[in-house]
Order: sequence, then C-alpha cells, then structure tokens
Amino acid sequence: MKKLLVFTGLLFLMTGAVAQEETEEKEGGFKKERLFIGGGLNLGGGSRSFTVGIMPEVGYSITNWLDAGIAFNLNYQTQKIEDFSGYVWAKYRSFNYGAGAFVRIWPIDFLHIAFQPEYNWIDVTTIETVNNQRTKATYKAPSYLIGIGYGSREVGRQMSYFTVMIDLGKNINSPYRDQYNHAQPVFRTGVGFYLGKKK
Repeated sequence: MKKLLVFTGLLFLMTGAVAQEETEEKEGGFKKERLFIGGGLNLGGGSRSFTVGIMPEVGYSITNWLDAGIAFNLNYQTQKIEDFSGYVWAKYRSFNYGAGAFVRIWPIDFLHIAFQPEYNWIDVTTIETVNNQRTKATYKAPSYLIGIGYGSREVGRQMSYFTVMIDLGKNINSPYRDQYNHAQPVFRTGVGFYLGKKK
C-alpha cells in the first residue's frame, strides 16, 4: 500500500508540474473546460475465468495530449479452479472495489497509452465442487495496469476510448491475475464529457 501511495503521489507531482508549465505558458491557469467526468466498462477473461465491472472517473486534460485523474472500480469475477489433470475442484466468485490514479497519453489523435495504478479490496467465495462447501475470505491487492488503446478525443467537448491492459504487478490476489498468477487481458471501454463548453 505504501508503494502505491508513493507512486501515485509522484505521478500527480509529475503531471502537476507539466500542467503548471503548460498552463502558465499557454492557458493562464485552471480551465473548467478541461475537466471531465466519465465512466467505463471493464471486461476481462481467460481460461475458465470472466470479469465484468464499471469504472467511474474524474480527470483533467493537462495538455492536448495528456489526461490524468482518479478512477474507481467495481468488478465481479468468476473462475473455475482446476488441477493439472483438468479436473475442476472449485468455483471461485469474487466482488472487488478499488480506486487509483490514471494517466492517458495521446501521441496521435486516435491512439493512447494508458497507465493506472490502483488498490483493490476483494471479497471471495470459493465453492468446492465435491461437497458444495463454501468458504469466504477477504483480500487486499495493488494492481499496476498498463495498456494501449484507440479512441477519439476533443478537449472541451467529449472523448471515447477502448483500451487493452494487463497488470504488471505480481500480487496473486489481484483481480486481474488468474490462479497461476498469470496476467489476464483487461478490456476497458469508456466515454467522458467535459464540464465546460469549449470556447
């Protein structure tokens, strides 16, 4: 948790410095038309697993090529746990919620690179297939999502995006890793609306 907080703090300091430089030279300060709210849909899956969730976010377009902000997530995941022979000995269901920062860099109008460190709280129910016994547990885990995506963005008006991401962290309790601690692909799609009208 400390590493995530330190990293998120540094991330905001760096983006804040860039924002200050850009706005002082070109904009003259905070501009409401660069502030946006939005939401996304999170889909993921792999061998015998499936994830679906929602992701509200609040952000600011620091420059014409850089967005940063905070995001929240609510996810539901199912997974079948099998042994090496392929026998499914348990079913795994989890609900997680989390929060973190995000940065999206738009090097080209339609292409973006995204990074999102977040921290998740996970409630897990494991159901053994032989005797239908249920076990419940709660975990915490950081995730370090990185990816690339396609979208459209007009600062001051609207944006939409589709991003494919993976978790670079190694925490087995992450909602974006499978039972063998392999990173699962995460597909996120979302829209955003700017609060002020572009002048």
